Amino acid sequence: MAVTIWHNPRCSNSRGALQILREHGIEPTVVEYLKDPPDRATLQSLVEATGRGARALLRDKEAAYAALQLADPALEDGALIEAMLRHPELINRPIVRTPKGVRLCRPPETVLDILPA
Repeated sequence: MAVTIWHNPRCSNSRGALQILREHGIEPTVVEYLKDPPDRATLQSLVEATGRGARALLRDKEAAYAALQLADPALEDGALIEAMLRHPELINRPIVRTPKGVRLCRPPETVLDILPA
């Protein structure tokens, strides 16, 4: 079973989701996305798989969010994805992909919705 978590070890939500996966016997592929950012195709596929658009994966608490004026509701997914590619700290976390789907796992218990049977 292929399970991947885009993880920031400094984030309590990310650590919590990883812990839940491991408590359920799943050892996921852990991608520390600040060290190994996703490429455009991967980020685009994650956005599409959530069904919620790029803004749902955008972290608004980072300085780059304000500096790049990303709060502008007129910005489309392409512009938001480009900002996340250039500034990976703007990618919210943790994002978990399992055979049952992709979720931004905030709160960490959200991962339970996509755990394989």
